[in-house]
Amino acid sequence: MHKENSFLLNDWHPIAAVAETVVGKQYSTRVLGKEIRYTLTNDHLIARTEDSDLPLLLTKITYGLLWVSLSENPRDVPDIPEFKEHDRRVISAGAIRIATSGLRVVENFLDMAHFPFVHTDILGAEPLTEVTAYDVEIHEEVDEVHAVNCRFTQPKGSAAASEPVDMQYVYRIARPFIAILYKTCVVDPNRLDVLGLFIQPVDEESCIAHTIMCYLDDVNTDKQLRDFQQRIFGQDLMILLNQVPKGLPLDPKYETPVRADALSSAYRRWIKARNVTFGTAR
Repeated sequence: MHKENSFLLNDWHPIAAVAETVVGKQYSTRVLGKEIRYTLTNDHLIARTEDSDLPLLLTKITYGLLWVSLSENPRDVPDIPEFKEHDRRVISAGAIRIATSGLRVVENFLDMAHFPFVHTDILGAEPLTEVTAYDVEIHEEVDEVHAVNCRFTQPKGSAAASEPVDMQYVYRIARPFIAILYKTCVVDPNRLDVLGLFIQPVDEESCIAHTIMCYLDDVNTDKQLRDFQQRIFGQDLMILLNQVPKGLPLDPKYETPVRADALSSAYRRWIKARNVTFGTAR
């Protein structure tokens, strides 16, 4: 781990979904290259590194996930107020291990241009392939990057959709390994569904993607919502596994951006400005 990665060290990282963790069972995992053992009790989460001489790690349970920090004084997790709304359903779409940098996974999540070609007849379809101009905003007060006024016509933009929808999107980059999507809710047009991508950086070139849905959906079962989201993610896997290099390039001369990549370009600049090198190509 390089000293320049203090932005990552002084943060929280997800290690599992609460719904997929058995109380009392001991688990092992890795975060930022460090081995971690953890156990969920009836009251809280206990975690420590494999070196038993080290003190217990700080832990947190929120947004349907278990979190640890390798810092003694981490910044708080991003605020996502929708998770506190009682009429929403918080459902884990599972933990998917991917042999590529977590930064690559986040960037793919932010990319609308691949919808018609990778998620054909679900999130997009030819000939409607153009990504219309959107706006990228830097929110310095919370140190986040947002993309607003994003829209894309989708044949089946959500599990609850029964006909094509002109989906409205807002992307929120809250951390290098956390991206949140707010999208049109077909059940309640006055509110937005929320999809959180929370990446566990296992090491430089592998990660675990934890996807949590925070939806207003009274149509589908939990399994139907989970199956729909896993189908989408499964379609992305071949792209992610074949990325070369596995680390995310931050030098624009290696991968030339186009207009549709405005958010990706802002994401890369934001990472570079925070001296994050873990998971980058260098």
